[in-house]
Amino acid sequence: MRTAACLFGLSVLFATLVTASPSAAQLSKGGDVSLSREALTRDVKVISSAGARMLSDACMAWAERNKLIVAMAVIDWGGNVIDSHAMEGAAANAIDTALLKAKSALRWRRPTSETNKLVRSGENLAPTFMDDFPQPGALPIVLNGQVIGAMGVSSGDGEKCAQAAIDAVFKGQATTVGR
Repeated sequence: MRTAACLFGLSVLFATLVTASPSAAQLSKGGDVSLSREALTRDVKVISSAGARMLSDACMAWAERNKLIVAMAVIDWGGNVIDSHAMEGAAANAIDTALLKAKSALRWRRPTSETNKLVRSGENLAPTFMDDFPQPGALPIVLNGQVIGAMGVSSGDGEKCAQAAIDAVFKGQATTVGR
């Protein structure tokens, strides 16, 4: 009983600290540090499963028009797989490659072709030791300034396929620049 009460007390204390923690700017000004409930949260857009499926279908249609065989992965802003698909004849590692590319685009909030150039030039080697896959083929998906996910495609033309899909599904309202 005493342990449960202690844990409950710690939970309340933690919740109080988290919800009442002032920002550094507020503390340095010495002013009122109370925050509204709205200041403690934010709304986050996510890609729906229907939206992710539409991205995969649009990418597949682009690949078929361009006589390519690809696999693709669509992830949400937290890196969770929402949809993945491999066309018939795709290499055995194609889905894994598409997913790794998507996660790298999400983490660095830029096309993986840009991250690849940074690594190859020696300007930023971090992706090589952070379990990233900085190979061209993935794009972050940005809607109203918010990174909502990423799409990775296992092909040399993967970014073109992903861009065509993003343009088709979001009708020009989403971009691929997350910085």
